[in-house]
Amino acid sequence: MSSSLILAGLGMAAVGFGGRYVARTMPQMAKKAEEALKQMPQINNSEAWANSKYYKGGFDPKMNKREAALILGVSPMAPVKKVRDAHKKIMIQNHPDRGGSPYIAAKVNEAKDFLDK
Repeated sequence: MSSSLILAGLGMAAVGFGGRYVARTMPQMAKKAEEALKQMPQINNSEAWANSKYYKGGFDPKMNKREAALILGVSPMAPVKKVRDAHKKIMIQNHPDRGGSPYIAAKVNEAKDFLDK
């Protein structure tokens, strides 16, 4: 009985000291976080997206060769085997049965069909 009271007291003391430490270091951590946020590039800044590997923009209403190649991550003149390998890799990651988007899966399938012709 007395040992459990001692352990409870030590636990409460540890929580108190931990809370005190966090309360004292929080202002300094907030200043560092603000400085780091100011140094980060802005997302809507076009220069930050210039060297990005991601395509900024939505899908075209009608599939074209350029868009199909961008979706699959291959060149527009890629051989059929490379197109099929890229399609398989993307579909394994984004299949709707495994939590992927049905819309994205449809676009990936449409891109493969377009480049297979």
